Amino acid sequence: MSTHPSRAMLARYADREAVLDEVTMWSVETHLEGCADCRSHVPAGDNQALLDRIAAGLDQGIAAGPAPARRRRSQAVRNRWLVWHLVPWLTMTVAVLGCAVLLQALDPRVPLVLLLAPIAPLPGVAIAWSRRHDPAWELIAGTPKAGLTLLLRRTAGVLAVVVPALALASNRTGVSLALALLPCLAFSAATIGLGGFIGVHRAAVWLGSLWTLAVVVPSIATAHPPAVLQSGTSGFWALLTLILAGLAATRATNFRRLSSHN
Repeated sequence: MSTHPSRAMLARYADREAVLDEVTMWSVETHLEGCADCRSHVPAGDNQALLDRIAAGLDQGIAAGPAPARRRRSQAVRNRWLVWHLVPWLTMTVAVLGCAVLLQALDPRVPLVLLLAPIAPLPGVAIAWSRRHDPAWELIAGTPKAGLTLLLRRTAGVLAVVVPALALASNRTGVSLALALLPCLAFSAATIGLGGFIGVHRAAVWLGSLWTLAVVVPSIATAHPPAVLQSGTSGFWALLTLILAGLAATRATNFRRLSSHN
């Protein structure tokens, strides 16, 4: 909903007897999530009685249902740090790095591993926090432990796969390990920091596209490594990583808003 709903629409939304179509209902609810001014104009009504009826219905449903199955601790830890829908993307990332090693062996003038290192974790980070690709997004986003902490855990899970793959690829091709890993960490932090403003998925797509067009394509065309990945730039990447990590920390509250994660 691009404009604020009218007072009459808000009154109908708050009226339990009124009938609204699903599209209008969801549009108003989505707007109210991010607009405090409109929330203040929603008629209160008999909220306590409504909450009591809902609580009674939930109690009855829970009492009549089966006993909840106990979750294994290992399963809970795995879901916090890594989820199954990431496996195809991480597999693709490792496969691309493997192809880069083979192609660089054929033509050592083009440092493909070095060029792909900064954007290698971006597909995994984007999918780790995406309502479009996570089948349990609504359940996860509504839990108390959701937000930046969960995103950082899943990003760490992605890096736990990508970093060893980059280290192995660097060893095979003879490129600097620091120049492979530091840009990788910097772009991961940049995706999270920018994701606090526009969403993690969009941030990963924009950063990956910008790096590909501005650095990867010209470097392959000229068969010459870019200046930002030359020896002696490790300090720059380390400082940039710290700055971007600090920026990501300042956007922690944005990851508590469902409308900011796409």
